[in-house]
Amino acid sequence: MRYDNRLSDNDELQKKIQAHRPLDEYEVKQLKEYFRIGLTWSSNALEGNSLTESETKVVLEDGITIGGKPLKDHFEAIGHSEAFDLLCKLAVNSGITEKDILGLHQLFYFRIDAESAGRYRERNVIITGTDFTPPRPSDVPQAMQDFVNNIPSLCKLHPVEYAAMLHLNLVTIHPFIDGNGRTARLLMNLALLQAGFPITIIAPVVRGDYISALHDSNKGDSIPFVNFISCCVWESQREYLRLLESLDRK
Repeated sequence: MRYDNRLSDNDELQKKIQAHRPLDEYEVKQLKEYFRIGLTWSSNALEGNSLTESETKVVLEDGITIGGKPLKDHFEAIGHSEAFDLLCKLAVNSGITEKDILGLHQLFYFRIDAESAGRYRERNVIITGTDFTPPRPSDVPQAMQDFVNNIPSLCKLHPVEYAAMLHLNLVTIHPFIDGNGRTARLLMNLALLQAGFPITIIAPVVRGDYISALHDSNKGDSIPFVNFISCCVWESQREYLRLLESLDRK
């Protein structure tokens, strides 16, 4: 499926969102918890986690395990939720550091593999479904340093394009033994929140288009991926506005 560039539409919806601000403490809490569930479920589901959105809500809000579902799936939900809390704390900052990226991965992954959480991989990895080969483990630290050093230049782009490029660059380096996609989506959302945009969810139903856009970008063409992300941001902005209007009802 072809995705059009929606950066101008993103700007228009952002003006409507800004008109509802500032939000009060109750509204902020309601929106935060809504997107905690949505982002945790969708990001994990994109990677094969079997928990449904309702089950993810039960695990996070009630602390109840779901019968017949792998323990790892529960750990991924809890870990992602904790990384989401860090994401919200970091959103008040004006920049992104290597420590921030490692911290997001560490919180998401430490219940699954404590030794690898927040640490760069020491083994080569194969990305299934593509002929793309990520850097060797020995090259990862320098690649990440170069990536972080380039963030000030990237942030001069449109905020949505900037967020998309952060996501793309991180998964291209593939610095962790696992959890790269989820960390990239958290990083993308950190950039969006810092720019005043709402949390953006990539729906599992468009997983094939998402992967296809990533593959195109691995071949040197980032435009399909930026366009794809701009469409996801647009959909999330529409949902955010719907929620704001619901909260504002008299």
